[in-house]
Amino acid sequence: MKIRTNTKAQGSVLMVTLLTAFIFCIALASYLSMVSSQNQSVMRSLTWNSAIPVVEAGIEEALTQVYFNGITNLTANGWTFGSDGFYHKTRDLGNGYSYNVLIKALPQPVIDCVASVPAPANFASYYSTPFGMILGGVTGQPSSTVATVKRRVQVVAKRQTPFTYAMLAKGQVDLKGNGIATDSFDSADPLYSTLGKYDPAKNKANGDIATNQGLVNSINSGNADIMGHVHTGPNGTISIGPNGSVGDKAWISSGQNGIEPGFSSDDSNIDIPGIALPFTSGYSTPVGGGWPILIPTNVYTYILGSGNYQLSSFSGKVLVTGNAVLVVTTSFTFNGQDSITIAPGASLKVYVQAASASLGGNGVINNNGDALAFQYYGLNSNTSVDFGANAAFTGVVYAPNADFSLGGGGNNTYDFVGASVTKSVTMNGHFHFHYDENIARRAPIGEYVVFSWNELNPYN
Repeated sequence: MKIRTNTKAQGSVLMVTLLTAFIFCIALASYLSMVSSQNQSVMRSLTWNSAIPVVEAGIEEALTQVYFNGITNLTANGWTFGSDGFYHKTRDLGNGYSYNVLIKALPQPVIDCVASVPAPANFASYYSTPFGMILGGVTGQPSSTVATVKRRVQVVAKRQTPFTYAMLAKGQVDLKGNGIATDSFDSADPLYSTLGKYDPAKNKANGDIATNQGLVNSINSGNADIMGHVHTGPNGTISIGPNGSVGDKAWISSGQNGIEPGFSSDDSNIDIPGIALPFTSGYSTPVGGGWPILIPTNVYTYILGSGNYQLSSFSGKVLVTGNAVLVVTTSFTFNGQDSITIAPGASLKVYVQAASASLGGNGVINNNGDALAFQYYGLNSNTSVDFGANAAFTGVVYAPNADFSLGGGGNNTYDFVGASVTKSVTMNGHFHFHYDENIARRAPIGEYVVFSWNELNPYN
C-alpha cells in the first residue's frame, strides 16, 4: 500500500504564511513610522506654538514700559539703550523659556521681540531640511546642535486715547443750540496754529464728534457746522437739521448742507475708562482757605502753587501759580464773578467727587493757551457738569459718568478750545468748538495698542 503526501501544498501554505507575516511586518513598520512622524510633527507644532505666549509676554512688557514712561524715559525699569538705537530688555522665564525685547523710541514705537523655547529632545535628528519647522517656515536655522527654537515678531504700537475727538460721549450728543460749529487746529504745528494758539485762518477739519451709543438719533447735530466726521455706535443714526453741515473744510466753507459722503460711520466702540483718585494722603489746603487774599490789587479766595491739595468746597476767585493737583469732595460751583486764573507756566488738574459741578461766571482764564494747562476730571460719583461761563474756555473735560451741558445766552459766541469726554452732551448755547489735535499726542489718558504685527526671521 502506497501512502501519498502532498508536499507541494504544504510548501505553498508555508510560503503564504511567511508572505502574510512579511506584509503585516511591513504594514506595522509603516504604521509605526507614520506614528513616529506624526509625533514629531506634533512636537514641532507644540514647540513652535509655545513660542507665541513668550513673544506676547515680551511685547506686553514693552507696551507697559512705553505706557508708563512714554518714549522719553525708556531706560527706567532695567531697560538699556544699545548702539543699534533700540532699548533692550532680556528676561529669563525659566525652564529654557526666555525673550529679548527691543523698543525703538518713535511717535509710533517699534517693538521687536525674539522668544526662545526648548527644542524637542530629538530636535537635531528631524530638523535638517532648509524649509525649517513644519507650520513655521522659518529658514536659516543654524547647526543641528541648537537646543532652542526661536521665533521673532515685530510690531508697531499706536497710542489710543479717548481724546482723539473734539467731543466724545458714551450716550447721546445733542447740539440743539444756534451758531454751533466745530473744527480743529494743531498747537504743535505753526502751519495750523499761531504761537500754539487757535487761528481761524489756519484751521483744519478734524473737529470730530463721536458716541458709542447705537440708537436712533445717537447724534443730533441740528444746524451745526461740523468740520470733521461724526461717528456713532453700531446701527446708530445721525439726525441733521435743514441747515446743518458735516464735512471737510471745502464742504463747510462752500455752504453745503447735509453730510458729505464718507464723513459718517456707525462703528464707534471707544474705550472710556473711569478715573481714580490721584492721591489719598499727603495733601494740604490751598493758601487762603476761603478767606480773601489781596495780590496785588486782585482779591483771591484760594491760591494754589505746586503740590497736592484737597478741598470740600471749591468756588470764588482762584489763582493757580504752580503745577497743582486738587481733589474736590463735595461742591464745585463757580458763578457770578468767580473764576479760575491760571498763571503763565502754571497748570491745574482738578478731580471732582461732587455729584454735580458748575463752571460759570468768568470760567477758566487760562493764560497759557494750552488746553492741558487745565484738566477737569470727574470721578465715578460726578454725574453732572454744567458749563455756562461768560468767557472763552481753554482746557479738557474728562467725566465719563457725567451729563455735560453747555449753555450761553445773548448773541455771543463762546469758544471752547480743547476736548471733552463725557457720558452725554447737550449744547444749548452758541459755541465754536476748536479741537487741539496735539492733545491726543500728550493726553494723560491712553494706552499703546498693537497697530501692526509682522513675523520675521529670528536668525537675521
